[in-house]
Amino acid sequence: MRAHCRDLGLMEYRSCWELQQKLFDALVEKKRTRPAQPETKSAEKACADTDAGTVLLVEHPPVYTLGKSGHAENLLVSREALEAAGAQFFHIDRGGDITFHGPGQLVVYPILDLERLGIGLRDYIDALEEAVIRTVAEYGIAAGRIAGASGVWIDPAGRRPRKICAIGVRSSRYVTMHGLALNVSTDLGWFSRINPCGFTDRGVASIASETGREVPMDDVKKQVVKFLSVELNVEIYK
Repeated sequence: MRAHCRDLGLMEYRSCWELQQKLFDALVEKKRTRPAQPETKSAEKACADTDAGTVLLVEHPPVYTLGKSGHAENLLVSREALEAAGAQFFHIDRGGDITFHGPGQLVVYPILDLERLGIGLRDYIDALEEAVIRTVAEYGIAAGRIAGASGVWIDPAGRRPRKICAIGVRSSRYVTMHGLALNVSTDLGWFSRINPCGFTDRGVASIASETGREVPMDDVKKQVVKFLSVELNVEIYK
């Protein structure tokens, strides 16, 4: 099974959301019209049958997004204050509460057919988390999970865990949207305007804040793609 990887560089959030939706709709339509058991397969069709979707890599200009089950009170300042600071705000259709995206943060949007990958939604989220856990371990960072709280955490059993990666996913007809946001060298000051992911007693972290050094974004992209490929058992190609 294969998935196409597209590196979008820096892209405004709304444009990327629209691209996600276009790819999502196309993959759902492809599922709807795919014959259940074709009698014969050409080489071209056989190759197409290995296509599980697309993985988008992107950084966004400063933006806050609130999930469909999120609470508006976790935004601690006014919309006007966000705009004055140079940030946008969107209420979107993923799971999870409020989070921030901005420069220095690697956002990964897998638009994938989970049925073709042979996994369910819970296993898919576990695979996203494990790929990030393995990625940050490459930089000497020990991270893990917290029961009942999605994402990847530093010192998960401590008194004040720090989230290094947020995860929020939408799935319909077993096709996914949205994904993960890994803080690489993000300015963590942006998170002071929200209760990140709805938590008031937990902090945020980045690879840079944990290691005390800047890590090239391209290197992190390669690691994340490598481990996503392993955890999802899919060839991710450019």
